[in-house]
Amino acid sequence: MSERAAVALALLLLASPAAAEPRVTLLDLPFRVTQLRDAGSEAALAVTTAGLPQLPRKAGPVAVAWGATGAAVLTLTGDTITVVPLSLDAIEGLTAGETPKGALPGTRRVLSGPVSAYLSGPRSGPDGRPGAAGVTLRERQKVTMSADPKPVPVATATVPPGAGAVFSAETLRPVEIDGALNLLALSEHPEGTGLAVIGRQDGAWRVRAETPPEPGPLALAADLPGPVPGAVLVRGAEGRLEQWSLAGGTPARTAKSAEGKGFSAPGATLGSELVVASRDRTALAYVSLKGLAERARVTLPAPVGAGLAVMGNRVVVALADGRLATVQDGDARP
Repeated sequence: MSERAAVALALLLLASPAAAEPRVTLLDLPFRVTQLRDAGSEAALAVTTAGLPQLPRKAGPVAVAWGATGAAVLTLTGDTITVVPLSLDAIEGLTAGETPKGALPGTRRVLSGPVSAYLSGPRSGPDGRPGAAGVTLRERQKVTMSADPKPVPVATATVPPGAGAVFSAETLRPVEIDGALNLLALSEHPEGTGLAVIGRQDGAWRVRAETPPEPGPLALAADLPGPVPGAVLVRGAEGRLEQWSLAGGTPARTAKSAEGKGFSAPGATLGSELVVASRDRTALAYVSLKGLAERARVTLPAPVGAGLAVMGNRVVVALADGRLATVQDGDARP
């Protein structure tokens, strides 16, 4: 290559836009965060429908954070995340229904239209860890219009995990399959743990299908809504990712992460990518949902603590030391 050509190539490379490194910013909060809920949570729904005068009339995506001495709502307007303080009394009132009577302690229910569901019936799993004997579903029934007010009837059903099994003490995930509501749960059997798909079959709620149980830890990193619904699991002590299609209600593994790439829950979808904690929880990785190839990774000021929430193209992370950080990646697309 001639000297002139080499200089031209160097100038071209300098002029080419490089991939932007994800940027971490700490939010200024006067309390230590121990709980974080994303926009799809019951807490966020309660906040956005409570008519709080502190919130903008047309708030964008909302997340909720609180701790022992304070609480706040996070709102996104354009590229700006705004912290709106809330009193502890307000947040306690708005989140009182997260763990209904009879629910497994430390878990919370999920809402989807007229259906609410939660883990119920404390029971030890095959390895002695706390689990649940069932998933309880409560569904509001239609009421005939009349001049006299009537209570809304509610149908209740409890789904068992199967003989010798328990449901793991992990939050349920609602997902739509073939136009109908289904729930994702982890079920622990003597031979291992798998992903259970709970749905209505022949008019009754039941476990419709499961992935084959395998020994070792298992966590649900994210559910994947869309025309081809799915789920991403974190499997084994090495923390490998597995992507499963749930089309037709029959789980089928479609991809797994490369050897030597370890991850851990929590995770969340951001457009065509999964944002997930590294195995030691000290970093966030951006992983393509086509083949589970990692695109970028950013080191955090402290390990991931209470969880994370996606707001637009930002990721809000509750850190183990009680601080709250936002991660912005210029190449991420919501």
